[in-house]
Amino acid sequence: MIVIAVLVIAPGQSDESNTPAPSTSPTAKVQQGQSEEPEGERADLVSFQLDDRSHAGLSNIWVVWTIKNNSSEKSNYIWDWEAVDASGTRVGDGSQFETNVQPGQTARGEYPTTLKSAKGIKLNITSFNRTASY
Repeated sequence: MIVIAVLVIAPGQSDESNTPAPSTSPTAKVQQGQSEEPEGERADLVSFQLDDRSHAGLSNIWVVWTIKNNSSEKSNYIWDWEAVDASGTRVGDGSQFETNVQPGQTARGEYPTTLKSAKGIKLNITSFNRTASY
């Protein structure tokens, strides 16, 4: 199966968030209201973390997220991430997206990774964009 995502930027909207992308540990949640929490559209990413669903000797690591649309219009979100081990080596990366999130609505999602373990892995959001959904 091939999935193609097209990102349309509405006139007057930025294609990049002007807020920093803090790292999150596999079990940490990005909580609104903390001093290190970015403002603006990036604040809509309420949590983004690894979930280790391994059992019976099989590795099964997923990324899971919660988005809350704090804007006044239906929105699409796309963000890029990387997984970095304790030595600073990137061991995984990907892009995630949520579409058609209504104002005030919360959306949750999950996606499998190719990671073999979640121990000692930090997630970094490398870009984050919210665009109007039509």
